[in-house]
Parts: sequence; structure tokens; C-alpha cells
Amino acid sequence: KDANAALLSNFEVYQLLTDLKQQRKESGKTKQSSGQQNLNTIMYETLKYISKTPCRYQSPEIVREFLVAMRDHRLTK
Repeated sequence: KDANAALLSNFEVYQLLTDLKQQRKESGKTKQSSGQQNLNTIMYETLKYISKTPCRYQSPEIVREFLVAMRDHRLTK
């Protein structure tokens, strides 16, 4: 499949951002460029918004079960 055409679920975005936040916390780098600061702001705002949605309480198993249940409906993007 074309990697550029894939859609991400809110759960996947939430997991990615929380993992990146944890990695940055562990690395402990303090000096950042203005571009990096802008990226940090975007990540913070996105994580703040998406944390208020139900995806915060989901797991990979729940998402997988949903996709299996919806397979018979043959939905398109």
C-alpha cells in the first residue's frame, strides 16, 4: 500500500505524540531552534486537544476489534 495515502486514527496520533513527548523528556536537551519550538507548540496543542477525546482510553486491541467488525460493511475512505 502507498504509505503516503494512509489515514491515521486519533489513537495512532495520540500514541505517536505521547511517545515523542516521552523521548524528548528523557533526552533532556534544552537548547532548541525556533523551528523546533514551533514544532513543540504544534505537538502540545494537538496533544492537548486529542487528549480530550475518547481515543485516550483506547488500545490497539479495541481499534483492531472495531476494524474487524466494520470489514463486512465494505466502507471506503
